[in-house]
Amino acid sequence: MDQLALLFVLLLGAVVSVPVGDRLGVPAPVLMTLLGIVLALLDFVPNVDIPPDLILPLLLPPLLYAAVRRTSWRQFAANKRPIFLLAVALVFVTMFCVGFVAHAIVPGLPIAAALALGALVAPPDPVAATAVAGQLGLPRRLVSILEGEGLFNDVTAIVLYHVAITAVVGGTFSPWSAGADLVLSAVVAVAVGLALGWGANRLMDLLGDPTLQIGLTLLVPYAAYVLAEELHGSGVLAVLTAALFLAEYATDADDVMTRLAGHTFWDVVDTLVTGVAFGLIGLELHNAIRTASGRWGEMLGWAAAVAGVVVLVRLLWLLPATWLTKRLHARRDYEDIPMSWRETVVMWWSGMRGVASVALALAIPLRTEDGSPFPDRDEIVFIAFGVIMATLVLQGLTLPWLVKRLGVQADTEREKEFEKALAVRAAKAAKRRLREIEQVEELPEELSERMLRRAFEIGVRISPDMGEEERMEAHAQRVQRMRRVRRIEGEMLSAARHEVLAARSEPGADPEVVDRVLRQLDVRSLR
Repeated sequence: MDQLALLFVLLLGAVVSVPVGDRLGVPAPVLMTLLGIVLALLDFVPNVDIPPDLILPLLLPPLLYAAVRRTSWRQFAANKRPIFLLAVALVFVTMFCVGFVAHAIVPGLPIAAALALGALVAPPDPVAATAVAGQLGLPRRLVSILEGEGLFNDVTAIVLYHVAITAVVGGTFSPWSAGADLVLSAVVAVAVGLALGWGANRLMDLLGDPTLQIGLTLLVPYAAYVLAEELHGSGVLAVLTAALFLAEYATDADDVMTRLAGHTFWDVVDTLVTGVAFGLIGLELHNAIRTASGRWGEMLGWAAAVAGVVVLVRLLWLLPATWLTKRLHARRDYEDIPMSWRETVVMWWSGMRGVASVALALAIPLRTEDGSPFPDRDEIVFIAFGVIMATLVLQGLTLPWLVKRLGVQADTEREKEFEKALAVRAAKAAKRRLREIEQVEELPEELSERMLRRAFEIGVRISPDMGEEERMEAHAQRVQRMRRVRRIEGEMLSAARHEVLAARSEPGADPEVVDRVLRQLDVRSLR
């Protein structure tokens, strides 16, 4: 098996792991990691030959962009306190705790190298946390915090990692210089993200075609990451900024085709890249095994100790952080916070490490500036992989059981109420627009009544329960008739699609014209 065949195996696994994981109750990222471990143990499977400095630029930009599309800037702004406590403060605390423990238990490990280890294992993986949490039906407030933490903690951790690595390689360290680098990195990243977001938004208006617009959205995260890194900024923060800008300002309510196609496209990209990323984590296990060199007992003990510190620090930090956020929450009822000790425990156990930690561990330099080997590099890599495997596999496999045991589930009634409220707003907006049209256009009474019923149907299509609150406008028989009309119309459209699709194989038929007509029928079917 060569490298290309291995990539196809990972892509196939990424697709298959989703339904298999749903059936087994195991998150797909965990299944892909286990698949990677199995492949790594097979003799005929080659070692992964990807330069470590390319892992983050290749995998993180599309994963971050896909994650940001599921949220919004206002959600981040509303939850800035819990996100700051987890994504910034907790990363600092975890890095220092891991650094001091590693420095104490690993003989001869310099404090700067130990802090580099702490930085690379500090951030929970944004993809792992959201992918696992999203499949378990957790309350939306928990998923929002995990998304915010996962998206912003890499920014802090990667900058701290580079500061620690620079201290080891160069032999000098200045707290003031490190602080200035952190601030400068953030400023440059935000500037690059805003500039690219603004430019991409303007370019989308010029492109017009949905295919070209979606293609541009695939290029933007890569461009933001690479340009920010070239200017010594944070590539992760640049991607987040550009994605949030586009999500806020590049959304046209009437651009149906781009929105539908873009949603499908990014779902596919997210599934494939996530699968490959976690498959690579398992495949890279051979690097960690090779570094053990017969010292299994000693190095496994170090890895277990550091993993215990990572898990324990998160719990000890979450308890007072949740309490503090609740106190502040009394005056800000729009923030998403854990509302019980059960939700806090689920948040604690959701802190899995993943792609970023692997890439940073493998990117540790081999030598310092004076030509000497990087101190205890093999030990750091082994400990890092031990922490990643312990948190990702152990926590990932047991999190569904823990969620079920504690009974932490989403408030479906609240979601239904919100959905119903949106349906009512949509129907009322349609009715207002109809009244405005009637003021400037003379509509026959029959057409006006028909359009009024259509406005009501807009809301019912979103939330069928809305009909119960609109008895004055449409009684139950009308709703039943509307559903019957939709069913018959759906069967008619299905017959039309089959007929048009059959014409594609007829002699002299132009496939491009057939596809264009079929696309129009598909869009009509979604209305």
